[in-house]
Amino acid sequence: MNIELIYAQYRGKVLSYIRSRVGSFADAEDLCEDVFEKIQNKLGEYDESKAKISTWIYTITHNSVIDYYRRTRPSGELDENMASEDEVSDNLLSTETLSELAQALKKLPQQMRDIIVLRYYDGKPLTEISEIMGLSYGATKLRHASALQMLKEQMRS
Repeated sequence: MNIELIYAQYRGKVLSYIRSRVGSFADAEDLCEDVFEKIQNKLGEYDESKAKISTWIYTITHNSVIDYYRRTRPSGELDENMASEDEVSDNLLSTETLSELAQALKKLPQQMRDIIVLRYYDGKPLTEISEIMGLSYGATKLRHASALQMLKEQMRS
């Protein structure tokens, strides 16, 4: 596959992904062009036996967004009232017992339970989970969100 075809096929998707994560449209466009420059420079290194081209492009895009935030990290103070992920996890575990969580997990359909286990127990990203389960990234993301919503509802009752 050549860079022109990749650009034509994936530019819209890459820009949409970046745009949803970067506040400035101009920055998103610049970052999108940087992504395709990286793709062009690394195209010779792409190994289709390791990942689909879309997964490879998504990984480059995702890492570029992370790098963007590292470079543009605000130097101001963080909001003291903002809860960290660890505090949220501690609060969840202190208010709900692990056995209740296990019972709620058992009520999920098997595929959703697998997604939750792979994501939170094994620490795998949704892109890798989608490959493991043979689902599209979009389907995996939707099932993940649905599973979390179902768990939340079950934990309330």
